[in-house]
Amino acid sequence: MSTYALQSVFHPASVAVVGASPRARSLGRLVLQQLRAGGFGGPIGLVNPRYASIDGVEASPSLAALPFVPELVVIAVPPADVAGIADAAASAGAKAAIVLTRDMGEGVGSHNAALAEVARARGLRIVGPNCLGVIAPHAKLFASFAAHAPIPGDLALISQSGAVAAGMIEWSRPRGIGFSAVASLGDALDVDFADLLDYFATDRHTRAILLYVERVRDARKFLSAARAAARAKPVVVVKPGRHARRDTAAITHAAALAAPDAVYDAAFRRAGLLRVHALDELFAAAETLSHLGGVPGNRLAVMTNGIGVGMLALDRLVDLGGTRASLSEATIGTLDGAFPRGWSRRNAVDMLGDADGSRYATALEALLDDRENDAVLVMQVPTVLSDPDEVADAVVRTVQARPRTGARKPVLAVWHGDQPDARKTLGDAGIPVYDSEADAVRGFMYLARHHEAQRALMETPPSLPDDFVVDLPAARAVVDAALASERRLLNPVATARLLGAYGIPVAEVSRARDADAAVAAAEVLFARGVAVAVKIDAADIPHKSDVDGVRLNLTTSQAVHQAAEDILQRARTLQPAAQIDGVTVHAMAVRPKARELIAGIADDPTFGPVVVFGRGGTAVDVIDDKALMLPPLDLRLAHELIGRTRASRILKAYRDVPAADERAVALVLVKLAQMAADIPELLELDINPLLADRDGVIAVDARIALAPVKRLHKGRGHPRFAIFPYPVEWERTITLSNGNTAFVRPVRPEDEAMFRRFFEQVSTEDLRLRFFSAVRHFSHEFIARLTQLDYARSIALAAIDPDTGEMLGAVRLLADANYDTGEYGIMVRSDLKGAGLGWRLMRIMIEYARWQGLRVVEGQVLRENTTMLAMCRQLGFSITTDPDDATVAIVRLPVEGTDA
Repeated sequence: MSTYALQSVFHPASVAVVGASPRARSLGRLVLQQLRAGGFGGPIGLVNPRYASIDGVEASPSLAALPFVPELVVIAVPPADVAGIADAAASAGAKAAIVLTRDMGEGVGSHNAALAEVARARGLRIVGPNCLGVIAPHAKLFASFAAHAPIPGDLALISQSGAVAAGMIEWSRPRGIGFSAVASLGDALDVDFADLLDYFATDRHTRAILLYVERVRDARKFLSAARAAARAKPVVVVKPGRHARRDTAAITHAAALAAPDAVYDAAFRRAGLLRVHALDELFAAAETLSHLGGVPGNRLAVMTNGIGVGMLALDRLVDLGGTRASLSEATIGTLDGAFPRGWSRRNAVDMLGDADGSRYATALEALLDDRENDAVLVMQVPTVLSDPDEVADAVVRTVQARPRTGARKPVLAVWHGDQPDARKTLGDAGIPVYDSEADAVRGFMYLARHHEAQRALMETPPSLPDDFVVDLPAARAVVDAALASERRLLNPVATARLLGAYGIPVAEVSRARDADAAVAAAEVLFARGVAVAVKIDAADIPHKSDVDGVRLNLTTSQAVHQAAEDILQRARTLQPAAQIDGVTVHAMAVRPKARELIAGIADDPTFGPVVVFGRGGTAVDVIDDKALMLPPLDLRLAHELIGRTRASRILKAYRDVPAADERAVALVLVKLAQMAADIPELLELDINPLLADRDGVIAVDARIALAPVKRLHKGRGHPRFAIFPYPVEWERTITLSNGNTAFVRPVRPEDEAMFRRFFEQVSTEDLRLRFFSAVRHFSHEFIARLTQLDYARSIALAAIDPDTGEMLGAVRLLADANYDTGEYGIMVRSDLKGAGLGWRLMRIMIEYARWQGLRVVEGQVLRENTTMLAMCRQLGFSITTDPDDATVAIVRLPVEGTDA
């Protein structure tokens, strides 16, 4: 996550091109022509030792010989020369380079490896290689070989494909769609999606960010940047390969359900990105979102002078997962009094074919006042009885007359036919106009989905129950024993023990080498009045049904003996090469009204562990009713995961079947995610079926695969999690100067209520010193930003009274995008000053900064806050005056070598 020197890429003061020649199709020459034609205002240099000039531009023999220092260098030379030119660019004082050259190779000894070493050693930012270049219309920078420059605008396009970027520019020009920047990543040797997401998230010229993603290399870096950007402005992504298959065979059903694109979809959703499936949808979504913002729900009201198109719109709405809004009694009463008999009296509101501007205004006013809808779609069909321009004027006047306080309810429009004046009137007023009802409904659903994603980023999850206890030593013992014996698959008994260590109910199971041993195990259960199931025990047979390896509801020793013999004989016949260990004997879970579910963990080569949930049973692959989510999970996310499946419907009550305990199901998913966090060796896990009814859940059959850990990510934390999990290693107990103790732990999303109580015990003056203004009202959104943390970028550590559970104080540290400097903030409860809590929290924060590899910790402190400034001096911070505000001091501490 580094925005270092990206300003030099998109707003350079000077540019040099290396590699142009007089050849007509010389890449460097074409870029030189584009730079000049684009009107770039700074010096443009040309480097080529073989020619005195090209196209009237004087050439220099080297970068060092240029009469100015180039801030940005465009490189278009043969692969063998690229690294040397980049090194010369850094020596000349350049900050960044765009490398257009392709075929640089991969791996040790390649030209790409040599270029990467130069970039690391010299601090030179590299865009590319093998890219289309960079275009920044507001800076008049056309450093690209795209056919045409885009129109200046406020959409930033980041594309992994140069061809797609060029095509999108051509598509956008005749439609009047403009860009703040277009960046082609190519091989993304240095500058990648995450870097540019961080850059454009704070770019004042950019209103929305568009991504064309083929693959993500560093999942943790990408998701951290994407989540931060999505909180700031709409981010819309399109990705090809929706029907790609796994490269490796799945061991479990859960892994088979986690197709690569489904995992990408889960990752985009978790980061708050809006995914679309075509390039035209990319623009449509960005335009709709950036003009209208969001909506609080998915209920759409439609008003029209032609009922047929209105009904088609509502049909499409339901197809896309939206809700047909109802009309309130007040709205029906208002329209009854204003409309002639024959209007529809329902949604869609049919105002009849002779509806004029006044009728449209009346209907729109009523629907905007109606709390039963979240947005209004206005449709106009040309008739000789209705003037489209008059209607457009009436709609605009109605919208503009609405109060501007608060969020204005979105209004969308469809004007059928060739109505350029009416369309312009609506567009100029900020009302998006679509060509068809399908496009309009799709635009509305973009709003609804984006709002849903933003709300998910800000929601506070419910707390975990007090009995959420994990026996981690027992779990580790099971895993370590399996790894020591080089077993990749846990046997059924070990599987049950591991699930039991996480409090997941499991049907009792024992292993038997032969039929006689199976009878002995079964008789123990018979004595308790429990029927049994007998199943094949063979690691080489992942799906027992493949060999008819299951017998259920056995109640006699004879039946068990016969079942075991039949199962073993059939397995040996059908799969003679398989290693068969015997059979397993299970206590039957007799729950006639239980639902069969699947819950598990899959491993994705890009995003690591993935939680899988859906409809279970032997036909799980055929039913294909599943949803995926990246861990870690809390209960809110687990309920959201359940709700994205059709299986969620059968968990509800129906006919004589009571509702299943959905919370128990959600808790299993949270526990599986925690297991994946605690045990990096966990490769795949499959509970199928997981039975759920009103009494709770029980795992009937499960399969767990392990693998030695490989550290796939740099830095701290779980080696395979794409989202930095809760850093449990920073939990500790400290002793204060008054002898009391406090439990210090990282802040969690469910801490909102604790924070709210804490702020009630902080004086107005202390709040002013902390937040630089008098603050007494703390909104949900404000506190959510304090408690819902991306641990890859920030940490907040709360000190908690071990007896009452109340927060005593907290310190936070937010790393910058370059992961160089961390900005801290601290607050201690007003009645605890002098107990040494602030000092201890600051020392822990500094220790954490060193652990994460930050170079500097800094903060802003009001000059009048003498207590904080004194503590900073004692801790070794330097103190200077903020050049922009003399009332504020800047405190800075070099972390490296500091004794915390």
